[in-house]
Amino acid sequence: MNDPHPIAPADKRVVVQRHRLSTRLWHWLSALAVFVMLMSGMMIFNAHPRLYWGQYGANFDPAWLELPQFPGWATIPSSYDLAGARRWHLAFAWVLGASLVAYLLWSLLNGHLRRDIVPRGEELRPRHLWQDLKDHARLRFPTGADAVRYNTLQKLSYFAVILVLLPLLILSGLAMSPAMDAAWPWLLDLFMGRQSARSVHFICAALIAGFIVVHLTAVLLSGPVNEIRSMITGRFRLPRERAR
Repeated sequence: MNDPHPIAPADKRVVVQRHRLSTRLWHWLSALAVFVMLMSGMMIFNAHPRLYWGQYGANFDPAWLELPQFPGWATIPSSYDLAGARRWHLAFAWVLGASLVAYLLWSLLNGHLRRDIVPRGEELRPRHLWQDLKDHARLRFPTGADAVRYNTLQKLSYFAVILVLLPLLILSGLAMSPAMDAAWPWLLDLFMGRQSARSVHFICAALIAGFIVVHLTAVLLSGPVNEIRSMITGRFRLPRERAR
């Protein structure tokens, strides 16, 4: 995200450059990878829809979570194919992992993480957080120049996804691979067992899916044409200021 630099007035509103090219490229590439991984992951989960803690877990062991199988229309492939689902999952896991590392390194260099993602101290004050929560609950989205910058709730959610959930998702996925465990034995110790890693992997995937639902809902409510255009071209039309 950039500071607002007017490009052209339209309808008494100003068009600004909102998202950097690196942000836009990573957004769409990671969106594709995450959707494919979620859908292929559901097919993999269907092979044994039970989760355990620790190193071991099988049919007769007590599971902390047991779910019905996901429907075929929500999975890749749509018919039961564990081998095919694994191929899809692993192929796009490398896409997600490589693009995340590249995005984080570039965001560190250009200051995007520090400037736009990490919340400032005053933004974390209870009064400020409470005001942001009330504004979102009333669907009072930022207007004017404030709409260009991420608000505190956006920063916290993006920070959680980019710097916590996605790295945990990738590490827990690597911990489930015997080949990776042989190369990096500390992975299993980190998650206290392969079944614990599988549970953490599922929890992270579920939280990311929840974030996607909230994110898409916010886009629809705040003006989908303007929001999607800004993530494709970078150009964003500032919403009119509210009457004070």
